[in-house]
Amino acid sequence: MTATFGESIRGFRDDSSGDDFLAELNGSLTTEPPRPINWDALTAEEAEIEWIELNRWVNWLRLTYGLPASIVPPFWHRHPELVWELSALHLHWLCAYDPDQHGSAPLGWHRDFADTRQRLRDWVATSGTRLERDRPTRQTPWPGEPAAGTVEEIPIEDRDEDFVQWVMADVMRRRDA
Repeated sequence: MTATFGESIRGFRDDSSGDDFLAELNGSLTTEPPRPINWDALTAEEAEIEWIELNRWVNWLRLTYGLPASIVPPFWHRHPELVWELSALHLHWLCAYDPDQHGSAPLGWHRDFADTRQRLRDWVATSGTRLERDRPTRQTPWPGEPAAGTVEEIPIEDRDEDFVQWVMADVMRRRDA
């Protein structure tokens, strides 16, 4: 049985540390083998699970590797370019550390992680998200398209609450579709 969002959400908070946090990371919400995630094709229920799984892993990643907000900002979930990149990195990590994988697979993951960190820096710089505030990624209209609207930064005081609200809105949007 899959946990509800409210039950699952308690497992990803940033105040976890050490072995407890690693145990939470290993406590997957799904029993399926790792597979690429097409965020545009997920059902509401699938999206809920994938958001929580990815958030747990991103928290582990940033804490384990001491990543600054210029690589993994707190509001990564608000930017599709960061969601897709982090999701791909997560899948790569799951496959590299699978018990049936070749022993050198983790070295390949770390090599690719170095490349990914540079791409994440580029995405963060483009998106404009920061440590305590966020704005939508600016879009450049092509000739013949309407001009882009004004993009304003909004302060966000509670990252975890923002994540919960973001995911709940996404799940509801998918259910309504």
